[in-house]
Formats: sequence, structure tokens, C-alpha cells
Amino acid sequence: MDYLPIFYQIKKRPCLVVGGGAVAARKVSLLCKAGADVTVVSPEICDELQQLVSSNKIQYLNRTFIKEDLDSCVLVIASTDQRDNKDQISAQAMSRKLPVNVVDNPGMCSFIMPSIIDRSPVQIAVSTGGSSPVLARLIRTRLEGLIPAGYGKLGALAEAFRSRVKAAFPNVEQRRHFWETILEGTVAELVFTGHDAEAKKMLETAIEQGSASAEMVGEVFLVGAGPGDPDLLTFRALRLMQKADVVVYDRLVSPSVMELVRRDAEVVYVGKERARHTMKQENINQLLVRLAKQGKRVLRLKGGDPFIFGRGGEEIETLAQENVPFQIVPGITAASGCSSYAGIPLTHRDYAQSCVFVTGHLKDGSVDLNWKALAHPKQTVVFYMGLHGAPTLCKELVAHGLPAATPVALVEQGTTPQQRVYTATLDSLLEVIANEDIKPPTLIIVGDVVTLHDKLKWVEEHHADDAEGVFAYKN
Repeated sequence: MDYLPIFYQIKKRPCLVVGGGAVAARKVSLLCKAGADVTVVSPEICDELQQLVSSNKIQYLNRTFIKEDLDSCVLVIASTDQRDNKDQISAQAMSRKLPVNVVDNPGMCSFIMPSIIDRSPVQIAVSTGGSSPVLARLIRTRLEGLIPAGYGKLGALAEAFRSRVKAAFPNVEQRRHFWETILEGTVAELVFTGHDAEAKKMLETAIEQGSASAEMVGEVFLVGAGPGDPDLLTFRALRLMQKADVVVYDRLVSPSVMELVRRDAEVVYVGKERARHTMKQENINQLLVRLAKQGKRVLRLKGGDPFIFGRGGEEIETLAQENVPFQIVPGITAASGCSSYAGIPLTHRDYAQSCVFVTGHLKDGSVDLNWKALAHPKQTVVFYMGLHGAPTLCKELVAHGLPAATPVALVEQGTTPQQRVYTATLDSLLEVIANEDIKPPTLIIVGDVVTLHDKLKWVEEHHADDAEGVFAYKN
């Protein structure tokens, strides 16, 4: 270990920055966030520093550095282009045993400025010891996606109750177990979703009862898994996928997405195909209730978005009736994801000023839609689950005014490595479906925007006879 990672308290303590450029301004900003009393020494300063001076947030000495500037400070940062100044500042600071950082000169430093993830009071510092600041920033960026902003509020809540928990649990191991249970469970989720008052009340109850048992209430996470590509998951979706005790998932959740769920979670498949349901919807609803009431964290993972033809509304109606806590995480719906990966914009000023999402069949299996409203020029219509009803949609759209030559696209297994895109017209669509042996899940897009596919497609597709089954991107 080349450096000892520490966190240094500088609130209301004097710190010195030598230099007046943009880099110096960034260092000053960090020191100010930490509550330091900052003095800047430089013959000239940038506009950002001038604004801080004008608002009396920092002190400014309009001159070059002199060794007496170090007399009262507790930390020094040198951000100057003058080599002689850097040498002098570093030598003088080290002789006084003052922490000193010389920007982009690790050999002159007694401490390194890390790349910071700030979720105050939670803070994470990433450093490569000055060898590669860019690498440190890249690592920080990856970590930021895994650490919700709500961890700051969770840390503040834990800090507020720290003394009470210490009094209630004199044994160190008891305290550790209590906090692990609290910070991994419903209290944390309440904080993350903005229910601060409920989280505080639940934590108070757990302390009064002398255990975290009050926290052992099940919850359902209704999560949209997107159209297939795991890179399209939201940060919150990924976090909940990795903490669930039970995963209840649909047929349209891709195997690559399922690879990201918690390894030791119980997995329940409830997929549905036309005329063949693994489990009736009513039974799925009750399954979620039963599992949650057993105190389990239940991940209800649905392809696309739970509220767009995903029956999410039906499921949370039951949860609400049974007073089961739940949260909803939107996902990228198939229309948005598949059209984007096919290079087909759903709206375009020259082709479509509106877009409509419709389901290809109703609850009873019929295709009974408002065809007059759908058969409008300058409009894109996206049919979910439309393959079976394709003969009806072609017939009715033409009968209600759309030209038989209206462009149509079929996106099969969109956003996955098996994606295939076919274009046709309303009068040739059925022939393409038959000749290409297209199978669900396939999205049907109707409208003039389809003509942009050849020009805007950016994903090279591997068709059924290709062995690799991986994405390639156009140059």
C-alpha cells in the first residue's frame, strides 16, 4: 500500500491554494465543500475564483507565494505552472510537516487527492496513487452507478440513532447484527424511496423492541427488466435484483438479465405464452402476497415496463388490497428499446407527429381496437403481441384509410443478440411473416418512420444461420 487512506477534518480550518486557474478552482471547490477556510494566493485568478472572492466565500492574496503564507494553514495545495514555485511550496510544507499536494506531481506530494463519490455523510475515495487519475475517475464512475444517492440520507439516519442503538445493544456483535439487518432491509428501502418519516418510525420501533424483528416485513419489487439487453436496466433495478430473496419472472425476461439476479435467490417462473400460461394471473397475484407475508423480499421481474401491457397494475392492486409494501421500478418498454435498436425513430418531424402503443390482443384473445383512430397519416402505431392478429390489423388499417403501401417493420427479439428486423408494407406483411418464419416476441411498427430503418440502423444483426449470436455495431 503506497498511501494510507484517511479522511481529514478541515472544517473552519485554514487551507492554502497556490494558483488561480481552472484546476485551482476545482480544488478550492472541494475544500469549500468540506467547510475549510480557504485562502488563494496568485497574481491572477479565473472568473470562477473571482466569483467566490466577490461573495466572500474565500480570501484572495493578489501576489506570488511567500513562505510566510504557510504560517497558519493546516493543508496546502499547489496548482501553479511555475516549477520553482512548486519546488519551494513542496519543500517548505514538508519541512513544517504540513500535508501538501502539488497537482500532477506525485513525487512532490505528501498526500494525493482521490477521485470522490460524495453521498455525505457517506464518502468513497478512489486513488491510483497518482499513477493514473483517469483510471481512478473511470472506477469512480462505475461505483457511482451502484451506490444510490439515498445512501447519504441513510447514513444521516444511522448517525442520528447511533447513541440510542449503542444504549439498547451494549454488546458489539448485537449492534453489528442489528445495523446489518436495518441497513439491508425495509428501513433502507423506505429511505431510498423518500419515505423518511416511515423509515424513522420503523427504526424507533425496532430499537424499542430490542431487535430488528419489526423490520422483518416482506416487500415486493415490481421491476421492469427492459426489452432484453441487460445494459438497459436502471441502476435501481440492478440493485433490487441483487438483494431479493425470491425472483418471480416472466417469459420475456432475457437469460442475460436473469444472470444478474442474486445467485442464491429462489427463482419462480410464471411465464405466459398465447393459450399456454404457466400460472394464471390471479394465482401470480396471490403468490406475491403470500411470499411477502412470509417476510421475504420478492422481485417481480417483468419484461419491458411493468405498466405498459405488463399487467403490473393488476398485481399492485392486489398488493395494495392486502397491505403488502411494494415499490415500482420502470423499465424501457419494448416499443422504445426495439425501435431504437432497429434505427426507427417513433416520432420524426417529417414523418410522424404522434405515436400510439396498442396490444395485439385483448384479455379474451380478440383484436378489437379503435381502427379509425389508429389509421391516421403522420402517426406511428406500435403493436405489442401482434403476430397472431396480423391478418386483422392489416385488413382493418387499410379498410379505415391507410394506404396498402404503408411501411411496416417487424422487430424480432429486439435489443438481444438474436435481433432480426424485417420491413414490409401492409399488403406484404403476411407474406413476410410466413416466409421468414417469424416468431414471438416480435414488435410490429406501422408508419412512414419505418422508411428510415435502412439509413439509421446502427446494429448489425446476426440472423438464424449465424453462429456467433452477438451484437456488432456499424462503423
